[in-house]
Amino acid sequence: MLNIGDFAKHGRVSVRMLRHYDAIGLLRPARVDPVSGYRCYEAAQLARLNRLIALKDLGFTLHQVRAVLDEEVDTAELRGMLRLRRAELAAAMAADAERLARVEARLRTIESEGTMSTHDVVVKRVPAVRVAELTGVAAGYEPQDIGPVIGPLFEELCGRLAAAGINHAGPSVARYEDTGDGDGSVLIRAAVPIPATVDPAGEHGFAVVDLPAVEEAASVVHRGSMDASLGAGQALARFIEENGYRSTGYARELYLECPEDEADWVTELQEPVVRA
Repeated sequence: MLNIGDFAKHGRVSVRMLRHYDAIGLLRPARVDPVSGYRCYEAAQLARLNRLIALKDLGFTLHQVRAVLDEEVDTAELRGMLRLRRAELAAAMAADAERLARVEARLRTIESEGTMSTHDVVVKRVPAVRVAELTGVAAGYEPQDIGPVIGPLFEELCGRLAAAGINHAGPSVARYEDTGDGDGSVLIRAAVPIPATVDPAGEHGFAVVDLPAVEEAASVVHRGSMDASLGAGQALARFIEENGYRSTGYARELYLECPEDEADWVTELQEPVVRA
């Protein structure tokens, strides 16, 4: 038998917590001295304590913990439950991390308001180009909606180009437009420039599209992850308004440099404009 102090030490919990578990009937001592009231535990009870703590730390309520333990769930089933809960927590942590990154990006934009000069913006002509293209739909224009769609699109497109033996002829391009469904959803076009000799009518596993020239596009270069491109996009908006232009569509993203570390990406944002 182990006294309550030794049992707490071996179980790595507090004596106070063991008393609480006793009071609510979750983990009773094996023996209580009728005179002194001292609690004693058997070493075998550490197994129940381990399960109790694991379930509690994974977010189960004590009521749920009691139900699981009292049903005498076997080790294999308990392991499966814990793995499932661990996966749920990991997914929640990842979602929270993404949310925090978006908040930090928005905060950086707020802190840098007015510091990104619109002098960094130029108006230029964008030449016509033939591209291989795949399309997808995102629920909205927020980064958490765009990212899970555009990444797989480019990955799939590059795989199909390799299978067709077609080489890239320039930096990848992402274009966006409203789906027209009225729900805020966005049509994403992931494109890669290809040689003009590729037949648009051929069966390639992707669309071959000739993008027409854009006579005037407000352009700015962003350095860093696209999740942090908000400031560059808003610099475009200020430039367009301050210089008597009107936007005619979403900005096109031209990925000039895309190393493994997204913090080192170089992307040109090109927004088509006309004189207001």
